[in-house]
Amino acid sequence: MAAILCMGAFDVVFVPPVGRFTVDDPQYLVSFAIMLAVALVISGLTAAVRRRAREQAALEVEAENERIRSVLLASISHDLRTPLAVMAGASSTLAERGEAISAPERQALAEDIFRQARDMSDHVSKVLQMTRLESGAIRVERDWVSIDELVGAALRSLAERLAGHRVVVELAPDLPLLFVSAQLIEQALVNLVDNAATHTPPGTVVRLRARLDAATVVVSVEDSGTGLGRDDAERVFAKFQHGVRSAADGATAGSAHGDEHRDGLGLGLSICRAIVRLHGGDAWAERLPEGGSAFRFSLPLGTPPPAVPAEGHGG
Repeated sequence: MAAILCMGAFDVVFVPPVGRFTVDDPQYLVSFAIMLAVALVISGLTAAVRRRAREQAALEVEAENERIRSVLLASISHDLRTPLAVMAGASSTLAERGEAISAPERQALAEDIFRQARDMSDHVSKVLQMTRLESGAIRVERDWVSIDELVGAALRSLAERLAGHRVVVELAPDLPLLFVSAQLIEQALVNLVDNAATHTPPGTVVRLRARLDAATVVVSVEDSGTGLGRDDAERVFAKFQHGVRSAADGATAGSAHGDEHRDGLGLGLSICRAIVRLHGGDAWAERLPEGGSAFRFSLPLGTPPPAVPAEGHGG
């Protein structure tokens, strides 16, 4: 249709008699036929190229999905094999020699089974939560909460994991309330603090900060570990990714700090970023000049709720 319209316009504007569709010289009819044939050939080639591009894009999407499935299965098999082996060994010992071993040994075996079962449950919960976040199945039910409450709840839930670290909390004064889902933002905080505690040596400092920055509140979890590799700052937020040793400077990063500390499915930071972006913020990582790493996220400020006037007393 475009070719026919273009030939008609060419005929009216340039071919004698100008301004009319009639053609006095028959050679122009041959020219029009050639132009139409060329246009049809080009349109056919263009359609074929577009079709091949769509097919290639579909193949790439399928290949990426297959890669994610393979990585997920490999990660799950790697991270669940060890706790399953520990649980099987401890439970078989209890079943076969329960009466023959001492009470403290039975208690230790039972605690091992509990810890490994809890870790397996955490792994499965992270996979399910990441799936729900990506599918949009999670509804953000917001309310006004304070940073102090969120930080306190996150640290209480990680009390056992943080027992070997020195935790320093630095919250700027007069931080405003945030209109967020307390449960989800607490989970984001837990993931960041757990990442720092898991991948830094015992006895080191884990520092949690919150400050105002223009129209946002920036929350940071900083550690004094070996630091991020130069290429890890963005990569650690990808699903199923763990940091690697930097060839340039020898820095390591587990889920952010090094494969020798590899733990979990590599979903904690991905979940944190997905949660924060649901709230209109963002999450990122930085390599600190003095050593160590900082994992930060920002949340936009909302319009604060109106103050409730105090009720008066007396007549």
